Amino acid sequence: MVNLTIDGKKLTAVEGQMVLDVAKAHFIYIPTLCAHESVAPYGACRLCMVEITNKAGRSRMVTSCLYPVEEGLVVKTNSEKLTKHRQMLIKLLMARVPDSDVIKEMAGKLGVTSTPFPLEDHHKCILCALCTRVCAEVVGQSAISLVNRGSEREMAIPFFENNDACIACGSCSYICPTGAITLEDKGDTRTINMPNNKMTFKMQKCPVCGKFYAPKKQIEFMAQKSGRPLSFFETCPECRK
Repeated sequence: MVNLTIDGKKLTAVEGQMVLDVAKAHFIYIPTLCAHESVAPYGACRLCMVEITNKAGRSRMVTSCLYPVEEGLVVKTNSEKLTKHRQMLIKLLMARVPDSDVIKEMAGKLGVTSTPFPLEDHHKCILCALCTRVCAEVVGQSAISLVNRGSEREMAIPFFENNDACIACGSCSYICPTGAITLEDKGDTRTINMPNNKMTFKMQKCPVCGKFYAPKKQIEFMAQKSGRPLSFFETCPECRK
């Protein structure tokens, strides 16, 4: 265990914990858009920057989702310097995804109501990489990736059209912080809309109750990973009991 101070509060944390996680555990707000408990920290949005002073007296700004706690660490989460930094970042995001209500709401919390930068349209995608990380780290498929460089960087499936690796589980949609990826189940079809493509998948119909309950590709994936026969998963969980 290590002792540290965040915004004047003396706290104890487990060695190796990230500053952001410790702050969250003690209800200390640090804005972030790319951090999620389901995946490893990434540091894409940079909104969670904090000011730290270590026990040697060295002060600097660090990304709290990637910085582990240490003995005697002093953290400031809401200084004037940090406010200016976050306001500039949120103005850039407002220009990138002007149709995102999530970004507008966060901008309001940071005291920003408009952006001086030219408006773009990236279909609500802020390149947080949560979708790519959950697909790789949790699902184990890596069906989504970030492609290109610089201002041309964007998220996509292979060649923008090859959905062979996608099992239609919807994890990317569930974890997306801005609604850039949406999912809709209608009848026997699941549709996943991404900023650069649209994918449709057939759903499995339960032979007992007749309900369409999961994508066929996801069921095949589950059978393969679990070693159970495919027929086990072709019945919905409610009727399987």
